[in-house]
Amino acid sequence: MTSSEPTQQDGTQPRRRDARQNRERLLLEARALIAVHGVDASLEEIARRADVGVATLYRNFPTRDDLIRALHEIALAELATVKDEIAAAPTAWDGIVVYTERVAEWLVADPALPPILKRMETIDPTLGKGKEFQTVIASLVAQAKGDGALRPDVDAVDLAVLVTMVGSLGTLGGGYSGQWRRQLSIVLDGLRSKDLDRPKLPGRPLAARQYQAAVHGLSRRGKRAAARPPGTGPATTPGT
Repeated sequence: MTSSEPTQQDGTQPRRRDARQNRERLLLEARALIAVHGVDASLEEIARRADVGVATLYRNFPTRDDLIRALHEIALAELATVKDEIAAAPTAWDGIVVYTERVAEWLVADPALPPILKRMETIDPTLGKGKEFQTVIASLVAQAKGDGALRPDVDAVDLAVLVTMVGSLGTLGGGYSGQWRRQLSIVLDGLRSKDLDRPKLPGRPLAARQYQAAVHGLSRRGKRAAARPPGTGPATTPGT
């Protein structure tokens, strides 16, 4: 039996296309609200912002964990592109630079990522996809040490901690979120072997008053994001 429902020029049926768009909006709004309220953000509010009914949300994601899993899959797909860039880097040190820059940029652009990743550890402690990436970085670190480009007392976990710290600077308010690039350059400088030339730091250091304004702007930025009209998606990060 064939469906009597009309088909669009792109070959998709209107109802199927609408369902896909609903799912995409739900995921978009979920990331925006989780960035402000964490993984316990209201599912009803996510549905409202996506301009769909709560029943539609539960049809796509029967439980909160199902929603987190879907967001995590998107994150892993984004991370896979970073792995490809690392593989294309000419040296191990260049690969480390790519890793730290891209992951920090990733965290800055989407502050929902840390709570999503943390929640997945609870949902599925045996999840191995992230561990594959850790193996790539560990191999990169070993090679960079062998090349004499990376200081010998640093390991892959150090890199993960450092890039997470730098990525958290994306929450700075007052248009200063782009400061993470300068701080990352300082971090990379500290990771290099002492006998290598030091590159010039990008940007300028913040004045004390600017730093205070940026830090105190965090709560205001969160309130603005929470008050954003439904269906507009996450706000872009200034200064990146």
